[in-house]
Amino acid sequence: MVWCNMATLDTKNRLRSRIVHPIWEGQTGWASARPHSLKAKHLAHNAYVSLAYISDIARPVYVDCKAQWEDDPAKKEHVWELFRSSAPPVGFDLGNIFAGVNDSEFGVLKFTPWRIDLFDISNSANRKVWIADDAA
Repeated sequence: MVWCNMATLDTKNRLRSRIVHPIWEGQTGWASARPHSLKAKHLAHNAYVSLAYISDIARPVYVDCKAQWEDDPAKKEHVWELFRSSAPPVGFDLGNIFAGVNDSEFGVLKFTPWRIDLFDISNSANRKVWIADDAA
């Protein structure tokens, strides 16, 4: 499961969703995004997002996160290399979308989860929810 749905709030507090391709490194998620996009405008309004992974409709995984732009050039280079060096379908060549790591259209989003819900519609005893200590 690589692709997921990401829900944000627009500037009028209406939900908006789109498909994104995060790559996870421990407890941190990374995704490429255009820093001047509608998505960026929504994140400037409200940095909290909900990611929904669904490969089995009876057992979705929800990851609620704070999203923030990573502007550090070394981190952006790291994320570029992480996508390039990870085996498909997890990794892919960002060069197919952006001219390079210094392309002004290449932005990096960092996802920090505050809640993860492993849902199981058929057996609620299998449901697992993790909430960060500082999520209150």
